[in-house]
Amino acid sequence: MNAELSIAKDAAIEAGGLILSYYKADYEIKDKGYHNPVTTADHAADARLKEILTGNYPDYGWLSEETVDSKERLERDRVWVVDPLDGTKEFIEGVPHFVVSIALVENGQPILGVLYNPVTAETFTAVKDQGAYLDGQKINCSEKQNINEMVILNSRSETKKGLWEPFDSTFKELKAIGSVAYKLGLTAAGRADIFASLRPKNEWDICAGNCIINEAGGKLVDLYGNAREYNSSNTLITPGLIAGQVTAVAVSYTHLTLPTNREV
Repeated sequence: MNAELSIAKDAAIEAGGLILSYYKADYEIKDKGYHNPVTTADHAADARLKEILTGNYPDYGWLSEETVDSKERLERDRVWVVDPLDGTKEFIEGVPHFVVSIALVENGQPILGVLYNPVTAETFTAVKDQGAYLDGQKINCSEKQNINEMVILNSRSETKKGLWEPFDSTFKELKAIGSVAYKLGLTAAGRADIFASLRPKNEWDICAGNCIINEAGGKLVDLYGNAREYNSSNTLITPGLIAGQVTAVAVSYTHLTLPTNREV
């Protein structure tokens, strides 16, 4: 597994360099629908990641946000799950909250995760049963258990829509930043206590971050309380997500899933 980790890290850094070459420069932007933009940088990074990862491991399946899906992946025991640029909106706006996200899944479980922020040069990594690391230093989820003391990382778009207004007084601070994957990495590193989303996400958004959260002593569940199995035929995860240290997730989950709040 260390060989896969080394190759995935190198691939993420190389793809990050490609992304950085477009950052705050001229590039094409298209809309995939429902305010979901894609840029030249997304496609360039995706092509390079696929070349490196499938070139080294041709027997592994491939699932990426920017590649037309092939159901052949469902027949593979191991599958790369990739978002070449998680946080495209932030990339377009010049906000440095975006990452290259690479996960390796085995029989539905994330066994390797790499997140790389090309602007800050932060590299989050994890391998199953080997711990989680940020730039080579071991990391762990925050141990806070009092919800009134917790800082929660949430979505910029959900905040703009007012979806988090019912929780203003629940947590110590609601901190909206971009990129689902980046928020998971920051939560795993203890820079916030909880990550949560009140809206559906896709497997490529969270798979690498899920592995890193797990290895940092935490867990990730949907808002029905279920853990995710990856490389599913339907990659959409509903109705939302919560991640952090195990006890903190249990405490926060109770508040986020109250019947009055589920109308949000």
